Amino acid sequence: MTSYLGELLHMDTVGPTRVASVNGSDNFSRFSWVFFMEFKDEAFGFVRDLVLRLRNESHKAMRAIRSDNGGEFRNSCFKNFCRDLGLEHQFSSPYTPPQNGVVERKSRTLIEMARTMLVEHRTPRHFWAEAVNTACYIANRIFLRAFLGMTSYELQFGRQPSVKHLRAFGCRCFVLKKAGHLDKFESRCLDGIFLGYAFSSRAFRVWILGAKQVVETCEVSFDETMPCTTPAFELSGDDEEGTPIFEDEEGAVDDGDAGATAPAAAPAPSTTSSDDDGGPLPIASSLLPQRQAHAEAGPTEDAGEVTSEIVPSRQIEWDHPLYRIIGDIHQRVTRSLVASLAFFTHSAYVASFEPRDVSHALSDPNWLNAIHEELENFERNHVWDLVEPPPNCRPIGTKWVFKNKQGENGMVVRNRARLVAQGFCQKEGIDYEETFAPVACLEAIRILLAFVASKGFKLQQMDVKSAFLNGFIEEEVYVRQPPGFESAKFSDRVYKLRKSLYGLKQAPRAWYARLKSFLLKSGFVMGSVDKTLFLLSHGGDTLIVQIYVDDIIFGGSSHALVSSFAEQMSREFEMSLMGEVQFFLGLQIRQGLEGTFIHQAKYTRDILKKFNMGDSKPMTTPMSTNMALDADEDGEAVEQKEF
Repeated sequence: MTSYLGELLHMDTVGPTRVASVNGSDNFSRFSWVFFMEFKDEAFGFVRDLVLRLRNESHKAMRAIRSDNGGEFRNSCFKNFCRDLGLEHQFSSPYTPPQNGVVERKSRTLIEMARTMLVEHRTPRHFWAEAVNTACYIANRIFLRAFLGMTSYELQFGRQPSVKHLRAFGCRCFVLKKAGHLDKFESRCLDGIFLGYAFSSRAFRVWILGAKQVVETCEVSFDETMPCTTPAFELSGDDEEGTPIFEDEEGAVDDGDAGATAPAAAPAPSTTSSDDDGGPLPIASSLLPQRQAHAEAGPTEDAGEVTSEIVPSRQIEWDHPLYRIIGDIHQRVTRSLVASLAFFTHSAYVASFEPRDVSHALSDPNWLNAIHEELENFERNHVWDLVEPPPNCRPIGTKWVFKNKQGENGMVVRNRARLVAQGFCQKEGIDYEETFAPVACLEAIRILLAFVASKGFKLQQMDVKSAFLNGFIEEEVYVRQPPGFESAKFSDRVYKLRKSLYGLKQAPRAWYARLKSFLLKSGFVMGSVDKTLFLLSHGGDTLIVQIYVDDIIFGGSSHALVSSFAEQMSREFEMSLMGEVQFFLGLQIRQGLEGTFIHQAKYTRDILKKFNMGDSKPMTTPMSTNMALDADEDGEAVEQKEF
C-alpha cells in the first residue's frame, strides 16, 4: 500500500503485437502512461525518461519500481539505473502475473477499451495504437480511485479534469482548411476520422482521408453519429477478421488493491500504417515524452508515409443501432439511477408537449385531465351560471391556453390548462371600470430576502390554485361556453360571471382586493410604500407576507405562527404549500446557515440554449485580468471583509 504519488511505479510490456508497447502505472493514483516500440529492448529508454521526469515533477522521492521477470526489465541497464537513483527494483515471481496485478489489469482494461472503440465506428484495426492511446487518455480522467473518490488525473495534477472536449473515437470529422489561395468554390474543410487527442498541445488528432496522414488541429467539427463508411478508409488486406492484433495475456489479472478502481493513462504516441510486412507502424510526428497539462506519454519517431489499398465497401447491418441503446450521443450527460427512476415515474403523469389547440389536447389523457381539473375549479368556486343571454348581450369569447409548468431544473412538473376570456373584446365603462393592481418589484423581493437572512429565519412559499377565480367582480359580464365543451342541449346559452376569469381586464384587481381584504381581517398591516407587503405582530413574534399575484412567500420568527398562517390560508383558498422558497420570479434561492444566496442559473442556461451558445467556451470574468485599477483617493475607506 502506498501513501503518496510516485512512491511505487508498476510497469509491464504488452506483446507481441504489430508494434509492441510498454505500460506504466503509478500505484497511488493509478495514473498510467503508454509508450509504443518495435523491440522490447527499447523499454529501458522509455522507462528511464519517465522515471527521471516523474522525479523532477514530484516533491517526494520515488521509492521503487515493480515489473515481471522479463529480459527487457531484468538486465544490467535497469540494474545500474536503479542503483544510481537509489530505487528498489521489485520483481514478481516467474509465471505469477497476480504479483504485478496493477499493471496487468490496467493493460487488459486499455486493450478492451481500445477494442470496443475500434469496433464501434468500424475503424480499421491498424489504428489500434491510436485507440489504446485514447483509451489511456480517457481512463485517466474518468475512473475513480474508490477509497479516495478522485480520478487519477486529479490525484496526479491536483485539479479536476475537463471532459467537455471528449469525442467518440473513430467518428467522422471535418478539419478547416488553412491553405492560402483557395478557390472561391473550393471546399473549406477536409474529411477526416477522429483518432484521439494530441499529447503535446491542446488539439485533436485527425486522420485526413484524402492525404492519408495524421494532423493535429483544434479547428475541427465532429459528427459523432456517422461511422467510417468511406471506401478509402475501409480495412486493407492486412486487417482481415481472423488476424489478431494482441496475443491473449493469461496473466491479465488483478490483485486486491487494483480491483477497486481502474484509472488509466494519458495520451501516448500512436501509429498509422498498413504495411503487410509486420514491421512497425510509422509515427505521424515526433513524440517526445514531455509533461503537458492535457497529455502524458509518447514515443519518439519520425513521420512516415502511409499507403492504403482501396477495397470494396462492406455492408454491415447492426442489430442494435446506437441511437436505440443510448439515445443522442451528443448528450454526454449521466444521471443516477434514482434520479432516472424519479424522472420516468413522473413522466408517466405529465405530457412533455404543449397542444396546438383544444382538439389536440383532448387526444392526450394528461392534458384531458388538466382540462377537467380546470372545469372542476370553476364549479367548486361557483364562478358562473349558465343563463339565457339578455337582450343586446355581447358575450365575450373564451379560449383554452395550454402551458407546461417547469421546475428550477427545467423539467415539466405540471400540465396547466387555463380557460381564459378574450378580454380584448371588453369595452371600458361597460365591461370594466378600474384595472390597476399592485405587484411586488424585484427590489422589494431582494430587500425582503436580506431582511429575513439578517433575522435568521427562512421564507416559505405557497401558490394559490386558480387565484383569479376567487375574485369578485362588480360588473355584469357574460362569456361564451368553453370551446370543445359546449352544451348540446343549451347551445345558445351563455355564462354569467359571478367571479373574475383569467383574461378579463379587471381580474388581477379583483383577486388582489379579495386577498387584501382577507389579510387585513386576519390582523395584518399593509405596507405604507409596498402595497403587496403585509406584516403581522403577535406578542414578540413577527410574520411577513409578500405577494406577487398568486405566488406568496412568507416567513416569521415563530414556527407556530408560520404554520398557523399556512393553515388559515388553506382554509380560505385552495393552496399548494411548496416548503422553503427555492424558485421565485425567475430567481433561484438557496437559504442556509451561512446566508441566503440568489442566482439565475436556469435563466442563463435558457438564454444560452435560445441562441445556440450552450457549447461556447465560458469566460471566468468579463473583466480583463491584466487591467490595473487605481484606488479612489477621494473615496471613503470600507471594510473589505463585508464584500
